[in-house]
Amino acid sequence: MTATPDLFGPVQLGDIALANRIVMAPMTRSRAPGNLPNALMAEYYAQRASAGLIITEGTAPAANGRGYIDIPGIYSEAQVAGWRAVADAVHAKGGRIFAQVMHVGRISLPEFQDGAEPVAPSAVTPPGQMYTPSGMKPLGQPRALEEAEIEALVEAYGQAARNAIAAGLDGVEIHAANGYLPGQFLAPNSNQRIDRWGGSAENRARFLLAITDAAAKAIGPARVGVRLSPGNPFNDIADPDVEGTYTPVIHGLSGKGLAYLHFLDAKPAFDVIGLARQHFDGKIILNAGYDRARAQADLASGRGDLVAFGSKYISNPDLVERLRRDAPLAAPDQATFYGGDARGYTDYPALAA
Repeated sequence: MTATPDLFGPVQLGDIALANRIVMAPMTRSRAPGNLPNALMAEYYAQRASAGLIITEGTAPAANGRGYIDIPGIYSEAQVAGWRAVADAVHAKGGRIFAQVMHVGRISLPEFQDGAEPVAPSAVTPPGQMYTPSGMKPLGQPRALEEAEIEALVEAYGQAARNAIAAGLDGVEIHAANGYLPGQFLAPNSNQRIDRWGGSAENRARFLLAITDAAAKAIGPARVGVRLSPGNPFNDIADPDVEGTYTPVIHGLSGKGLAYLHFLDAKPAFDVIGLARQHFDGKIILNAGYDRARAQADLASGRGDLVAFGSKYISNPDLVERLRRDAPLAAPDQATFYGGDARGYTDYPALAA
């Protein structure tokens, strides 16, 4: 008889042995001036190293992947050195850490691109505004990527994966959720191409599958995960046939030996977890505002293999111990979520022993 999975029990995730099934979800915190990981970030992640797995904040694989203020990159030697200090700090505490590789595509502005236009599958302007050092500004029209540029970006994802391993990180997560570049390729309203990168659902999935293959070839598939959010309208993603879009995605990601699929639950109108369970051969990470009881229940039912917690990790660096004791959780200060210094970042206390 197979034992019921325990939230606090060990699990093998691809090539990596994890101490428990609790994952720290990726969260942008905008504390990397110059797009460089730094000592404050190393302290922040090391404080949370009791998680079975930490997935870092979104990290740009190329200079044209930058958006938002002070997000880190993983495309330069200085950035690799910065991530090495983060990885060393987490490993010194016994933790495991994957870098989330995030190209924001059209969710950017020229001032984050050294004056250049943001790039996207198609020149479709998203609604909304973005915070900049000089205040809020509307998002503008991006420039459609040339096919040769798409091929270069595929290689950039492979190089980002190599850089992550060179920095001592344990693997990478391809961020294909929340309406960033891979999600922009998937969605018919943001991808209006008529070449092999657009049109049919299979063509729209091509970019995500290509960048995943590039990362897997670079560092081995068992150190690569993918994050998806089917049906999530964030960043002006609209899809009248989510099931038709994501069925070839799930099939395409299956059989590659990937470490995991990480689902941000937007409650799509079809059973995406069931589809993944039927076809995907790796672990499934669930992420949808979980508490202890619901996490245990969904592990016990076989719905997922690990559970990711987001904002709870901001204000509870010892979240694993708090969940183990079923202790009260500290509330985060939303005013300090993005940017700033140690306040609201590394100054949340742990439980008394």
